[in-house]
Amino acid sequence: MSASVRDQIRYVRPVVPVHFPATDPEWDLGQNTLHGRLCELLYQVLVATLGPEHTVSDDQFVYYDASNPRLKCAPDVFVKLGTPQAHFASWKTWEDGVPELCVEILSPSDMEKLTLDQKLTRYLAIGVQEVLVLDPALAPGTRLRAWDRVDGDLVERVVERERTPCVTLGLHWVLTFDDALATDALRLATDAEGEHLVLTRDEASTAAERTRADRAEAEAARLREELTRVQKKR
Repeated sequence: MSASVRDQIRYVRPVVPVHFPATDPEWDLGQNTLHGRLCELLYQVLVATLGPEHTVSDDQFVYYDASNPRLKCAPDVFVKLGTPQAHFASWKTWEDGVPELCVEILSPSDMEKLTLDQKLTRYLAIGVQEVLVLDPALAPGTRLRAWDRVDGDLVERVVERERTPCVTLGLHWVLTFDDALATDALRLATDAEGEHLVLTRDEASTAAERTRADRAEAEAARLREELTRVQKKR
């Protein structure tokens, strides 16, 4: 609707704006250091995977009822395919679309606003297609869980050996040890066994620099050998 047409419209009562804030003191329950670093690593992995053509968001409110600002969730990371990355204060599904993928890395219960069941109920209402949950406090083998939307239901899938497909991206979720964090972290891989991880931009840059250094060292060794042969001939 053009501005000129809207200016001609009259309403039978005053407009009461509905606000959808980017912050909420009731949700500010703190965050432990490990949780923050695990979330940041996953965010960087997804950004490197998807590039600027898709949206990756970390810990921002997702509103899913245009009439009720209290109905919201705050995934640790979510993905919206086909929407270019941009800055935004909060996400409104009726304007911005429904995220296909949401990931939760759980903190101790006293740092969580919602229980896992409450989060899943909201993801079902939102229409999310895939939900991943990592609980670092659980025993190895039980830490990673996943849900898929099937025929309108959000149903938990079987996860074995803490590896499972990422249906949304056509990759694989794996838990693997991270040297910098000194603990297992949630990563994406191109293979089911997790031998070929998707690298963050910093990791890719470091790997490229290491490759260049190895090539330079190999060339230097070749030149030294050539010089030795020349000297022997003399």
